[in-house]
Amino acid sequence: MNRFSEYRVMWIMVFFDLPTDTKKDVKNYSIFRKKLIQDGFTMFQFSIYLRHCASRENADVHIKRVKSMLPPAGQVGILCVTDKQFGNMELFIGKKETEVQTPYQQLELF
Repeated sequence: MNRFSEYRVMWIMVFFDLPTDTKKDVKNYSIFRKKLIQDGFTMFQFSIYLRHCASRENADVHIKRVKSMLPPAGQVGILCVTDKQFGNMELFIGKKETEVQTPYQQLELF
């Protein structure tokens, strides 16, 4: 069996809409975004960050980590999809279809 099956490899998407009305809100927004980046998430679109995980078990670790750093206000959604599902995404810039660029480089040692 291939260790990196497209059905076993997972993508975590974190969607968020956080308030930025006060200085404290902006600070909470910045802290949350910075923590996502420190945990290996990459910006896909504004307020949508994603992370590649080698397995469901690895994804569960990162989902738990995101839940532990939720800001006090706003909405946050977490979606986990297989690599196969992620590869079926259609992405458009304007009306022109574009290829989905994966923001990671998979390295395998041994």
